[in-house]
Amino acid sequence: MTLVVTTFVGVVFGFFLAITFPPISFNNKAWTNAFPSLDSSYFKRKYSGLSTKSLLNVWATFINKGSAQDESNQKIWVATNPRGAERLPPGIVTSESDLYIRNSSALPTEETSDKAKYLLTFTVGYDQKDHIDRSVKKFSEEFTVLLFHYDNRVSEWDEFEWSKRAIHLSAPKQTKWWFAKRFLHPDIVAPYDYIFIWDEDLGVDNFDPDEYIRLVKKYGLDISQPGLSPDSKTTWLMTRKQDDSEVHKSTIERPGWCQGPHVPPCAAFIEIMAPVFSRDAWRCVWHLIQNDLVHGWGLDFALRKCVQPAHEKIGVVDSQWIVHASIPTLGNQGVEGDGRTRWEMVRERCRDEWATFQNRFIDAERYYYESKGIDVSNYTSSIGGGHIHTSKFDVDPATTE
Repeated sequence: MTLVVTTFVGVVFGFFLAITFPPISFNNKAWTNAFPSLDSSYFKRKYSGLSTKSLLNVWATFINKGSAQDESNQKIWVATNPRGAERLPPGIVTSESDLYIRNSSALPTEETSDKAKYLLTFTVGYDQKDHIDRSVKKFSEEFTVLLFHYDNRVSEWDEFEWSKRAIHLSAPKQTKWWFAKRFLHPDIVAPYDYIFIWDEDLGVDNFDPDEYIRLVKKYGLDISQPGLSPDSKTTWLMTRKQDDSEVHKSTIERPGWCQGPHVPPCAAFIEIMAPVFSRDAWRCVWHLIQNDLVHGWGLDFALRKCVQPAHEKIGVVDSQWIVHASIPTLGNQGVEGDGRTRWEMVRERCRDEWATFQNRFIDAERYYYESKGIDVSNYTSSIGGGHIHTSKFDVDPATTE
């Protein structure tokens, strides 16, 4: 009888004690705060002998403590995260990447902190390997080297020691702008201060990359190219090397070729065989490149839309000049037909692309202005290039790359 009474009193006392204090719930956050040392490294040490599955089960024991109500309260939605990542906590979102080669057997903390500051890309065929070899050897280890192969011949490049450290991407008969649109997204190349997107047929005997970088910084050039030697085949006077000058940002073109002193091709203009873009400029230019227009014709006239004031931010570096050999390589990748050579068919596509690009840009500008209630009755295209089908663009087939 005494035992029964004692038990009854104990139960009653326990009941009143329980309702006197609030319940304690060790959800994820509470458990983490109480035991901050229980991180992944702790479990690796403590349970190193367990299989991966067993280790995951142990970890799940600690992180799944919350009730259904706790889980509902812990749902994440961050509208400012990148599209598709709204459900992730911002601290884990990695919206940018890089082209750095990683050591798959080393921990991230063990990798070298010496990262390349600039990106150098060439669109290449193996026939021009000697040109590329001489060019790449001009550039220091501060440059990541990326080769876009249009002829599917990749392994042969291993004869060059530097090629073993380079990145190689291959797609048959594609142009550098096709590659650039698909593999040089601004979030991928974000670590690089400057991006060189060059043709394969450039002579660099008189070119110093480090001095070039110094000059574009000195003159505030976000979009630039090396000057072309007098014996290079050029279409525009703006891109020709000027003597006794480090940099020029304008020129005097032939009569009737420019609508004003600060617009292409007299200023705010470079060509597309050897452009160099700052990180910020490339973020805009990448969006300007059209998915289906692969030759880039007309792009040079529109580059000025990406920097302001364009006639100050775009220029040609004269003291670091190159030779454009104009070798018809990718220009021979077309299909013969109708009695025309391959390069003639490629050039025809280039002209058609230019007209298409200009029309798209004009339509986009007009639509934007109209949506803002701006009168477009006297609208004039801001990208120029109204001479697409004149003889002045009957240029060498090599320039169609």
